Amino acid sequence: LLKFAKVLGKENVRQGFFGQEINLTTYNLARINMFLHDVNYEKFDIAHGDTLIDPAHWDDEPFEAIVSNPPYSTKWAGSDNPLLINDPRFAPAGVLAPKSKADLAFTMHILSWLAVDGTAAIVEFPGVLYRGGAEQKIRKYLVDNNYVDAVIQLPPDLFFGTTIATCIIVLKKSKSDNAILFIDGSALFTRTGNKNKLTAAHQKQILDQFVGREPAPHFAALVDAETIAENGYNLSVTSYVEAEDIREEVDIVALNAEIARIVERQAELRTKIDAIVAHLEGSET
Repeated sequence: LLKFAKVLGKENVRQGFFGQEINLTTYNLARINMFLHDVNYEKFDIAHGDTLIDPAHWDDEPFEAIVSNPPYSTKWAGSDNPLLINDPRFAPAGVLAPKSKADLAFTMHILSWLAVDGTAAIVEFPGVLYRGGAEQKIRKYLVDNNYVDAVIQLPPDLFFGTTIATCIIVLKKSKSDNAILFIDGSALFTRTGNKNKLTAAHQKQILDQFVGREPAPHFAALVDAETIAENGYNLSVTSYVEAEDIREEVDIVALNAEIARIVERQAELRTKIDAIVAHLEGSET
């Protein structure tokens, strides 16, 4: 989020930076990080607490830029708390995220704080893209209301603490079309040490595709909401971006002819070897 200050210029960050973190150590690190990046105390409000159960910033205006990397498939109160289904963040979908998988609860929380002209980018566990049940119903709400702008598949083994291939869901409330852009960036990485890394060139390739919002063979697809609905609101990138077939085409007729030639040559050599062995055995006697 701090990169927005570099891109926009600090003088253009109107209200400052806001966030919430349940882990005390991470919360303190976030605050220290603000000071290290020369963000004055009055320009940020980092709260400590449970984002889903006790959210901060109720009285703040919607945010124009939101980024988040929520915990993957963490547990939460969900349906055990009868008040949550009436929470204005979760109620619009008509269903709560599963108690054992809070991923889309964080997504709905973020959406509720997103400004009409804002953009949210959320790093998600890939299961949220295709799992059924309550999660499918939440995806239906997001797609039918045209909130999902793009889904970007990331390479595996990119983040510390996990080797899974995560994805980024981009949300917007004011889209110019009713399509979703799918980008397959799973092959864009360089192995650095014991982790994969998105280089600056890889990031630019994904960003250029995102900004251009055009399909590209084996890399990006622009899919209308009707097609996604027909596909059960599956948002998995591999369902829409066809992987490139890198298998070598083999001429089976030529291959069989080559095998026959090798077998014939093998038999010829075997006969010669047998003759030599027989000659040597005869010489010994």
